[in-house]
Order: sequence, then C-alpha cells, then structure tokens
Amino acid sequence: MKSVGVVGLGLIGGSLARALKARGECRVLGYDIQESVRLRAKLVHAVDEELTDGRLAELDMLILALYPQATIQWMEEKAHLLRPGTLVVDTCGVKRVVCQRVGALCESLGLTFLGGHPMAGIERSGFEASMGNLFNQASMILVPWGTLPIETLERVKAFFLGLGFGTVKFSTAEEHDRIIAYTSQLAHVLASAYVQSPTALRHSGFSAGSFRDMTRVATMQEDMWAELFLDNREPLLEELDNVLDNLRKFREAIAAGDREKLRQLLKKGRETKEKVNALPRTPYSLF
Repeated sequence: MKSVGVVGLGLIGGSLARALKARGECRVLGYDIQESVRLRAKLVHAVDEELTDGRLAELDMLILALYPQATIQWMEEKAHLLRPGTLVVDTCGVKRVVCQRVGALCESLGLTFLGGHPMAGIERSGFEASMGNLFNQASMILVPWGTLPIETLERVKAFFLGLGFGTVKFSTAEEHDRIIAYTSQLAHVLASAYVQSPTALRHSGFSAGSFRDMTRVATMQEDMWAELFLDNREPLLEELDNVLDNLRKFREAIAAGDREKLRQLLKKGRETKEKVNALPRTPYSLF
C-alpha cells in the first residue's frame, strides 16, 4: 500500500495511524471530526497529511475507525470519491449491520470491502490514549464481502500482521456478531450492572483481583457501547438470557440452603473453565 487513509483518529484509528507510521512503508492520511485532533495527529507525526475529500481518490486503502452508524453514513456520503479498486476496511465492533450496507455500496462502486474488528483496546478512549503498539500480538478479525481473490485476502492478512497483529482470523458477519456478543458485549453489560451495587462505594480495603477484574471494563464509553449493544440486539439478548438463567439457578440454591446443588453448579463452572483453558491459545480482546 502506497497511500492509506484513516478516518476517525480515536483510540483505534489513532493507534492504527501510529502503527502505520512506525512501519514507514506508506503515506498516512488522517481525518477526524475534531480539528484539534487533526492538528495533534500531524504535530506528533501520527499522520503525514490531513485526509481531505480531494485526496480520497489518491488512496490505495481506506480504514474507517468510526461508530457503526457513522461508518455507514460516511461511506454513503463519500464513497463515490474513492478510486475504483480501493480497498476499504472498517473497524466496528459489530459486523452484520455495517457489512450489509457498506459492502453492497462498495460492490456497486467497484471498491473492495472487508469488515474488520481489531481485538484490542484499553479502558481509555480518544487520540491521546492511542499508541503504536496497541495491536501487538492481538487478533484481527476480517469479514470479506463477496468472493474475493485469495491473493487479496493474503495481501490484507500480510498488511495487518505487519502492523503487529499476532493473528488474522477470517469470519462471517453472522459468526462474528454471535460470538462477540458473548466474549465482549456480555462482559461489558455484566461489569456495568455489577459495579452499580451500593456496596461498590464501600469496598475499599475489602477487595482484590476479583473486584478489579469484574469492574475493569465498566469504564466504557457509553455512547459507543449503547450503539453496539442495539446493533447486535438478538445475539446479545440470547447471551443475557443464558446468564440470567444461570444466575437464577445459583439464587435458588442459595435461598434453599441447598449445598449439594451449589456444589454441582460450581463444579460445572470449574469444569467448563478447564475445557476453555484447554482450547488452543489465541490472542483475545482486552475488551
């Protein structure tokens, strides 16, 4: 890639721009809705130049690091300015809603589209939190739209591995959204619900790793995560129903003083975790 554009210079987009610059193999053009972020990105050499409408036709690759609906809107307004053959990759945390709209649009304009989801992050957001090594050994999920040549898939895979990703996994939009509802979105719902107990404000001196692990992702950016939850409503509701059913079983056993039932529930959880631990190890999301 000789020229790569990044739209949205928050944590993910800013980190991708920094990683690209560190690699030093292409010109990096960046855009953010906030002028202060655009200026800061140029000042710290995270981008070479600002990505204006007039420069969109120069790109070999465009990376969209926006919320899902903003990604769709940006493409509907700007996609016609891209050169046919340009590679377009989004980075949204849900794939069906984005791939269906953006994929069809790209196909109609002769653009090559892959949905993407970098499985990395930290509790902070925004360009100031971005870092060039954020994706080191992380997993990158790619969702090809349509039938793409194997050479294209290999080229995109090599591109992201070159940015530090430890693995690139290809998936369908449906599989991605179904699994991410459990591995990421459910964890955020549980963390937020858990930390809202009145006891949370009185925990000092009574907590260790369990409290820290359970509440770490409760500091999420609410605008983005509310949108992600609703865009992935059905799979997330299914996972919520599963965990609510399991919680009900624990509550009933505790209320009944049923020690053996509790022991069996805990045993099942331990054995399931042991099976999970035995699975092949792959990088996973900090989120």
